[in-house]
Amino acid sequence: ITDAARMWIPLPTTDSFQTVDVKSIEAPGKQQVLHEREHGNSVLFLTLGPQDSGKTIAMRFAIQRLEKGVYATQSPAPGQYLEPERLVPDNERFRSIAEKVVEDKKGDLVRARALYDHVIDRMRYMKYGSGWGKGDAVYACDARTGNCSDFHSYFIALSRAVGIPARFAIGAAIPSERNEGGIDGYHCWAEFYTDGRWWPVDISEGDKCSSLSTYYFGHHPANRIELSRGRDLVLEPGPASGPINFLAYPVLEIKGKPTNVKVEFSFNRNTSG
Repeated sequence: ITDAARMWIPLPTTDSFQTVDVKSIEAPGKQQVLHEREHGNSVLFLTLGPQDSGKTIAMRFAIQRLEKGVYATQSPAPGQYLEPERLVPDNERFRSIAEKVVEDKKGDLVRARALYDHVIDRMRYMKYGSGWGKGDAVYACDARTGNCSDFHSYFIALSRAVGIPARFAIGAAIPSERNEGGIDGYHCWAEFYTDGRWWPVDISEGDKCSSLSTYYFGHHPANRIELSRGRDLVLEPGPASGPINFLAYPVLEIKGKPTNVKVEFSFNRNTSG
């Protein structure tokens, strides 16, 4: 860093399915915790200078996580999750596809399952070319490939197109086959709302393992951590580039220009009791 810089880092928060204990945050610069109101996220905001160049930021959390199933809503107005987002627009094509998929289906639960199956049938999990990984619903619809953010953005766009509120969340999946080590980066998922309850879904995981596709319609396993939820996150102060698309990796701006950050996730499972 040779100029003033600012960084935004997600802080996982406690909810009904995860209990978060902040063990340590080692970071240079001036620190401030920001609260994003629309979705209830907490974000660590750092103001950095040239003297902080090359320094490492280390954050340690102890997190207890439960399997997530269908749950009654805490929010009385899930209608906010029908509104379009920058990369999950409301357009005629999504309406046309969604209406065809849910034709003759009775009730939002059955309709949502039809949309879930449609996304699995239409898309392939593939990080190919350019455009994947942004959670761009139009790209996902056209390319029919992408990663978890693309799968779920497409599902959310289709759900909203037929009046089913749906929302996005992102974090990290903990490998179940070992008790420590690195994690391959972020993972994301979605939830849709019907009859006073939120239904968790993980379509990209259901696509990878067809025998688990029914499980992932209504469940998220315990081996994951939610870092933030929602899209187009508005923070004060926020990035010069505008609302944050989604927040799993730190957002760094130097002189108001986005800059890549090297990120490593690792975990150590507490196996004592």
